[in-house]
Amino acid sequence: QVQLVESGGGLVQAGGSLMLSCSASARALTHYHMAWFRQAPGKEREFVAAIGWDGRATDYKESVKGRFTISRDNTDTTVSMKMNDLQPEDTAIYYCAGGRYLGRSPDEYMFWGQGTQVTVSS
Repeated sequence: QVQLVESGGGLVQAGGSLMLSCSASARALTHYHMAWFRQAPGKEREFVAAIGWDGRATDYKESVKGRFTISRDNTDTTVSMKMNDLQPEDTAIYYCAGGRYLGRSPDEYMFWGQGTQVTVSS
């Protein structure tokens, strides 16, 4: 089982930026599609962004297009997501996930990190 560790969350003002990172052991992410999900209090976990195993395909939730950018390094150990122009509605716990399918459903992902809190103040 792949172990994922997220980092980079924090408290920012609206309009600010954060960079989330998801790290695994050496080359552990090879051939896995990776994604970021988020869960706000009282809401279901929702898809945010995904990237294909080779970094070529990406997919984004409509409301984050143009503001968030997902990427992965060529050592297959880290997946990142740069978040610009953050808004209060982006406040949530952000989770990194990996799996064999590039989809938008949490059920399509096999392993998950523990999450990192992102809070955006107005």
